Amino acid sequence: MASGLFALLDDIAALMDDVAVMSKVAAKKTAGILGDDLAVNAEKASGFVSDRELPVLWAISKGSLLNKVIILPVAFLLSAFLPAAVTIILVIGALYLAFEGAEKIFEYLVPHPKESLVKLDADITEEQILALEKQKIKSAITTDFILSVEIVIIALGTVADEPLLKQILVVSVIALIATVGVYGIVGLIVRMDEFGLRLIALNDKVDSFSDKIGKILVGALPVLIRTLAFVGTIALLLVAGGIFAHNLEFFHHLLPTWPAIIKEFLIGLGVGLAVLVPFLIFKQIRKKT
Repeated sequence: MASGLFALLDDIAALMDDVAVMSKVAAKKTAGILGDDLAVNAEKASGFVSDRELPVLWAISKGSLLNKVIILPVAFLLSAFLPAAVTIILVIGALYLAFEGAEKIFEYLVPHPKESLVKLDADITEEQILALEKQKIKSAITTDFILSVEIVIIALGTVADEPLLKQILVVSVIALIATVGVYGIVGLIVRMDEFGLRLIALNDKVDSFSDKIGKILVGALPVLIRTLAFVGTIALLLVAGGIFAHNLEFFHHLLPTWPAIIKEFLIGLGVGLAVLVPFLIFKQIRKKT
């Protein structure tokens, strides 16, 4: 009996070692998309009232976990029985990412008032604040869903030839990292100014070391958020272009001598504009009617 138990424990240990090794490989292959995920979600999780930042981030994190719970079993089933559907889902998701990236660039180049936004002044009601939060949370969770699909599929591809149990364990580890790791870092970013203010108030000394660090953190946050907003937009287009380039024959052979990063950005931007223009035309027609 004891020898059987030790043999079982030895098998479990060997399985965990294999899962750890394969998880490292999968993490390396998904590192780029995880970085994109961080940039996109940091931008989307910012811009809330200070005391609402963490509750909003927690709501987005729960939505992200739910996304993974939905995606993982579906991905395993489709990979086993209908692999062609995985490509179709990826391409549809890429269309949305390309559209969102192109829309952000359009809004930056052609500034216009947003009907759905309300100025955060002293007269804003609690209901308006909650409505704005729900709108941004929904957008963040939707984008997270699409990026999560890409992360899961890439991780799954690294263990496609392994037994089902190893596939489930490795991809689940990567999915957990994609949620806990990414949103943990996002939480630190959005609370950076609050931490800076606490450092400034740490003692009564003028221009102390803690004051200097605190002022740097407070001043750096707006710059960091703007930078992440820019990086997040580029990331959306790069992820979308990468999906098109790797899954559609036409785009795969397009611009063969160009660097991959430039090629994928241009493909993502081109497809995004191709989707955005009809959307804007339809929106204008709908307004007039």
